[in-house]
Amino acid sequence: MFWAGVPEAGVAFVDARGRARATITANTSGRGRQSLTSEYEIMRGDLLRILHDATRDDTEYVFGVSVDGFEQDGRKVTAHFSDGSCGDFDLLVGADGQGSRIRRAILPADRDPYRRIGIHTAYWFIPRTASDSNVRDTYLAPGGRLVMRRSHHPTETQVYFMLREESEEASATHRQPVERQREFWAGRFRGAGWQTERFVDGMPTSPFFHSQEAVQVRTDTWSKGRVVLAGDAAHCASPYSGMGISGALVGAHVLAGEINRHPGDLPTALANYDRVLRPFVDRIQSRVNPRLLRLGMPTTRRAIDAFQAATALACFLRVPELAARFSKEDRGGSWQLPEDPAPTGAA
Repeated sequence: MFWAGVPEAGVAFVDARGRARATITANTSGRGRQSLTSEYEIMRGDLLRILHDATRDDTEYVFGVSVDGFEQDGRKVTAHFSDGSCGDFDLLVGADGQGSRIRRAILPADRDPYRRIGIHTAYWFIPRTASDSNVRDTYLAPGGRLVMRRSHHPTETQVYFMLREESEEASATHRQPVERQREFWAGRFRGAGWQTERFVDGMPTSPFFHSQEAVQVRTDTWSKGRVVLAGDAAHCASPYSGMGISGALVGAHVLAGEINRHPGDLPTALANYDRVLRPFVDRIQSRVNPRLLRLGMPTTRRAIDAFQAATALACFLRVPELAARFSKEDRGGSWQLPEDPAPTGAA
């Protein structure tokens, strides 16, 4: 047995000299809600390794191949893969992220599933230094720019650049080659202060780099025939919900449970999947307030100073700590996870 959690003690809002102006600590009391730092966070890569190790003996994994298209009838769905192969299946699950190609294939062409928040994010790793603590540092710069540094590994530090911008250039950047994406982010953040030069300089040699627009995915349906959507492809709540992986795991649990409960009736299983899960998804999506998020990314130095002063006062009065500890409702609200899915008959 090993511990795979992220040992993050809290979130500090720092100034241009790296001095903490306010710190919100993790809620480790065992009561109430999690704060900005979750006591139970796990890195996506670590979780994927755990899930793969638990299932690889009875699951066929094929890496480096994607679904290019499919067709279906009442008996099967035929998937066509990027390596030129194809196969017939009982069910095709589109779990291909917020930009899902499977979703585009089952929704009407004129349906836009995105609710845009007006914020863009880039994320990569750089070498960790002795000054990189287990407190997440957050730095605000004029122009709606936010820089975050956190450490999840003895030798690596994560860097996040977040940009408050509603422009076609920003939205189009994420569809460009990685080199162009890096140029965009470097151009927007060089000279922002604090440790941004270190972070920008480490971008080209990072073993990992990801750039995306923060959106929510909202659709009226998650399935069509023998094709069903799951995770961010179905109901991305945006990274700011803090419920991306949790929502995907809950959705997979519900989907598996309904298929097991109706092994010979796929239409009923998929309809129940939608009916049971949607209240939970609606709840976690509604907790993301774009106006509040943009308020936390001020555009002027005066607004940044005011935000930091207010945050410092709230932390001095222990408002975030008490609010988390005595909250009676978690992010999923009163929605309850269904019973553990167990087959009720033969397929």
